[in-house]
Amino acid sequence: MNDLVGMDKVLALQAELSKLPQYEPETKHYFHGGMYCREVWRPAGVLVVGAVHKKEHFYLIVSGTVGITTDDGVQEITGPHLFFSKPGTKRAVYAVTDALCMTFHALEAKTVEEAEAELVEAESDNMYSPGNRIKNQPQEVLL
Repeated sequence: MNDLVGMDKVLALQAELSKLPQYEPETKHYFHGGMYCREVWRPAGVLVVGAVHKKEHFYLIVSGTVGITTDDGVQEITGPHLFFSKPGTKRAVYAVTDALCMTFHALEAKTVEEAEAELVEAESDNMYSPGNRIKNQPQEVLL
């Protein structure tokens, strides 16, 4: 795995975040000409930890400001800004303002499920299933 900010720190953050009610990102998926684009909207104040990616790809902050884990540590970046993500990348992204981010992948998949099988590592503790759907929502505790 890539040692962005320290994979151990991102995984520890994910473990703590998974104890809280989750935000299901508004996600749109586009397939065209051997490419897959994922468009993710995050309102201000949302923190998301993504999956480990198997392949290099583009990560574009289209608009807004995010705090994001990078090879150089956590950075606050305002879009537009383009990253080059390496295999093994797992990012934590905090929306400082409302933010729109997109990833671009070269692949031949025709469905979200096929794309995710090709692009991301299977992780039992990943918080999202294909399409950015919440996998394990904590139950509300009644007092």
